[in-house]
Amino acid sequence: MTLQEALNYIHCLYRKGSVPGLHRMREMMEKMGNPQKKLKFIHIAGTNGKGSTASMTASILTKAGYKTGLFTSPFIYRFHERMQICGEQISDEDVVAMVEYTKGFAETMEDITTEFEFVTCMAMEYFARQQCDIVVLEVGMGGLIDATNIIDAPEVAVITNIGLDHTDFLGDTLEKIAANKAGIFKEGGHAVVYRGSEGVEAVYEEICARKHVALRKADFDSIVLRSHSLEGQVFSCGSRKDLVLPLLGDHQLHNASVVLSVIDTLIDMGWHITEDHIREGLRDTAWPGRFDIVSRNPLFIIDGGHNPQCIDALVKNIADYLTGTRLIALVGVLADKDYGEMFRPVMEYVTEFVCVTPDNPRKLPAAELAEHLQRAGAQAVACATVAEGVAKAKALAGADGAVLCFGSLYTIGDIKAAV
Repeated sequence: MTLQEALNYIHCLYRKGSVPGLHRMREMMEKMGNPQKKLKFIHIAGTNGKGSTASMTASILTKAGYKTGLFTSPFIYRFHERMQICGEQISDEDVVAMVEYTKGFAETMEDITTEFEFVTCMAMEYFARQQCDIVVLEVGMGGLIDATNIIDAPEVAVITNIGLDHTDFLGDTLEKIAANKAGIFKEGGHAVVYRGSEGVEAVYEEICARKHVALRKADFDSIVLRSHSLEGQVFSCGSRKDLVLPLLGDHQLHNASVVLSVIDTLIDMGWHITEDHIREGLRDTAWPGRFDIVSRNPLFIIDGGHNPQCIDALVKNIADYLTGTRLIALVGVLADKDYGEMFRPVMEYVTEFVCVTPDNPRKLPAAELAEHLQRAGAQAVACATVAEGVAKAKALAGADGAVLCFGSLYTIGDIKAAV
């Protein structure tokens, strides 16, 4: 297979969509010799912040000298981002080799795997072959019956910030969603959670007590922001002073607090991680597509925000970093998202919206989005292509303005390429 043939094979599985259940994963892992049983994991679930939390954790473990795998989804710019070892993305050759190997087992299945299940199987085999010391494993959706939950008890199970997303699969209250995500907690294990409402934390406490899981809650009360700019943030958390984090926004400081709780749990378990490893790991964390500055003239920022919690964080970042700036929003959205509510909080900050159409079967045409925004009282224009949208947004921003791209992860790759 060529690389393109391998990627086409993976993406052709998309048509099956999300099909809950672990029976396909169990069958595939058995056929493949259970590569997941050769690995240790940090397992991370949550609605928002999973990727940032995973990236920070992996960076620290890499600095500590461990051969660290990182599995995330979806990718932002290229498929290879989904599987990394010590910050290096999987090679073209290994993508092809893993597809060819995994495909041989998948095609013996009566019930074919979903795309995410297939990629998860690839990752388990890849990390096992590479003899990783530990793998930071991001959940796809939910937790209890997510494909990644095929693993035995991880070193630490982590839940980041949760919100009302995928309610048709996970439940229509935060407590139900929390219970589903806490399905990654395994008997006798360790768990770290992002602080939530009393009801959400009560769910975690009850499940941990029942499964004899040692629970640690992130320490948000001790976070102190020392300084911040578009270059990054300096903060303290507990006894750790003046930590440097290139990721922007208050929510990233909360995610960092979760990471520090994970690292402290690992240290308590005997993993060798020093304070220097922690500082260097946070300082060198790279996580693209999250309030990510990709150009300076004009200032061009890409953010993957596409649900209410992400938009709340985005609005806070706009207020903190872009107040008084002529702001042009370059936006595209999927038709099944609540785009009416998504764009409302940012309207007061945006001079004009430039609308494009995401490259996805669930896309909302740019013209329809522009009409919606105009009815809501905003200035908006539709562009026929992403490249045209980028050029239009940059022209409207001018030398002193800024372009902010958000609304759908599925526009980001094309937009960065055009920039």
